[in-house]
Amino acid sequence: MKRAKLLQQLEDGPLWDMIVIGGGATGLGTAVEAASRGYRTLLLEQGDFAQGTSSRSTKLIHGGVRYLQQGNLSLVLEALRERGLLIRNAPHLVHNMSFVVPLYDWWEGPFYGIGLKMYDLLAGKLGLGPSCLLSKEETLRHIPTVEPSGLRGGVIYHDGQFDDSRLAISLALTLADLGGVALNYLAVTNIIRTDGLVSGLTALDRETGREFAIRGKVVINAAGPFIDKVRRMVDPTLKELITPSQGVHLVLDGSFLNGDSAIMVPHTDDGRVLFAVPWHGRTIVGTTDTPIPEAGLEPRPLAEEIDFLLAHASRYLTRHPQRSDLLSIFTGIRPLVRADAGSDTASLSRDHTLLVESSGLVTIAGGKWTTYRKMGEDTVTAAAQIAGLEERPSVTAELRIHGWQEGVAGDRPLQVYGSDAAALEQLLAENPAWREPLHPALPYCAGEVIWGTRCEQARTVEDILARRTRALLLDARASISAAPQVAALMASELGQDQTWQEAQVAAFTELACGYLPV
Repeated sequence: MKRAKLLQQLEDGPLWDMIVIGGGATGLGTAVEAASRGYRTLLLEQGDFAQGTSSRSTKLIHGGVRYLQQGNLSLVLEALRERGLLIRNAPHLVHNMSFVVPLYDWWEGPFYGIGLKMYDLLAGKLGLGPSCLLSKEETLRHIPTVEPSGLRGGVIYHDGQFDDSRLAISLALTLADLGGVALNYLAVTNIIRTDGLVSGLTALDRETGREFAIRGKVVINAAGPFIDKVRRMVDPTLKELITPSQGVHLVLDGSFLNGDSAIMVPHTDDGRVLFAVPWHGRTIVGTTDTPIPEAGLEPRPLAEEIDFLLAHASRYLTRHPQRSDLLSIFTGIRPLVRADAGSDTASLSRDHTLLVESSGLVTIAGGKWTTYRKMGEDTVTAAAQIAGLEERPSVTAELRIHGWQEGVAGDRPLQVYGSDAAALEQLLAENPAWREPLHPALPYCAGEVIWGTRCEQARTVEDILARRTRALLLDARASISAAPQVAALMASELGQDQTWQEAQVAAFTELACGYLPV
């Protein structure tokens, strides 16, 4: 549906059953859950869908091997179940990937082998394949570029991989399929209360400057790192719920792994798990866990974080990556639920916290992509009680996500569109020029810009190059080169002029420079 028609629904002033603030994984999952139960649902996002943390993950749908090490079996069990459901409900976006733990000490084989067998056991019928010990030769066949000196063998296990922002867009489309409304670039400016209880909000359309007063039976705060900002719109005296931490990922050429399997290092110098993962023809290395004083939309990597990841990658790869090898660097913020002030962020809870304020504001905090559906289910159940809505059961465990198409996940062209790929192919047939690549180093064509603008609510060059496609993450320099063509294609769709194009290119170039090594 066109943006003007979506905005008209706000102008008409209906009473929504549920209003969700935040268009990341948690907000989208909550809105889909609400709409799938038949509640009249509105989602508002201040920027673009998944603009923040939800487009900057390690691209894994996993139970959490580190949580298993910590003894948090309930979180692992829940995440493994959700992993299985997601692979079933979004096979065009989530697929099975093998991970290899390289072993260099005699004790590592039995230690990690037993732990990963427990991982298999917890997954049960939703498991993706059994773990097993590998010889040195078998390990090198799976990950040919792993450091062979001192290598004794490996342990292989299975987890899920996905494209995070493409899943977010698919969830926004699922919400629309269910009759809900999702709007990006609508910033919540205030929470409205009636007799002390939350009864709606005001929101500013960042494109036009128009402000809307929107009424709802319940308001759900799913703003991720910005949860406390929303809470303080109701009560400025509230203590902070979130302590932010940033995680950095390096993007290298695919030849640094040169295979289909990922490397998992269970214990780095700071106690984190390190991954080197093949993704869209590249190698992603991550991640860090660095406390930061406050959340921002565009966090920047610290020099020491880059050095940390390069040093650890060099320990385990035969090719030692340098700064000059980096194609892109992306940074996300984890909205970790605050514990005591002395805890380091690597030890804080990744589980989700559901909070109902005395004002009736429902806040959902913490969690991760893997468990977004369960977070949404818990949140909507609580919100329906607060709003006095008819109790209805959850159906999302069996709900197919927009684009569902069996057996298409991988890195083939257009595969992330799932069943929409056929309509996209028809679009490309309208104009042969739309089949031309945006850049020789990028796997995207001009027609995907048209599709993202017409069908997926892309409003800016950044929306296209960072989230509808993943160009910015795959190669920041190439994406800068592609920006003028993207701006021209979008302008033709949105009715914008040359001034708009120049402003868009300038803004994107400034943004993309932050993804380049310094």
